[in-house]
Amino acid sequence: MTTATKTASAFRMECAVSIHIKASPDRIWGLLTNADDMPRWNSTVTSVKGPIALGTKLELRVPLAPERVFKPKVTTCDASARRMVWSDGAAPMFKGVRTYTLTRRDDGTTDFSMIEVFRGIMLPMIKGSLPDFAPAFATYADDLKREAEKL
Repeated sequence: MTTATKTASAFRMECAVSIHIKASPDRIWGLLTNADDMPRWNSTVTSVKGPIALGTKLELRVPLAPERVFKPKVTTCDASARRMVWSDGAAPMFKGVRTYTLTRRDDGTTDFSMIEVFRGIMLPMIKGSLPDFAPAFATYADDLKREAEKL
């Protein structure tokens, strides 16, 4: 199983994961941007409503917090750069920014990374109520790898 890393300070918390996938960036990008199909292969997502496209606001439900609906906005969605960013919240109070990056290797395989950074003056007060994202990030990466490598 993949391991995610975590770092934290008073006003910043970060969780990151990376994994090598034996699939093309285009195949992986297709999985990352297909909201309707995501719950089928991604066990860390219950549902995603809205198209995953630049400027859209999504409605995301996850098993980690089943009573909550997350509403990130897709602030970057660049297939040619193989980079996508979702943002939620309002700086300077509390904001989360998740960045997905695909790096093509010479052999046609891909390095996938996902990093989420939480910042804000409210973070010290709510940090204790936030779940440990590391296991979910590791599972997400493993699920993506398994689905992308299917023939």
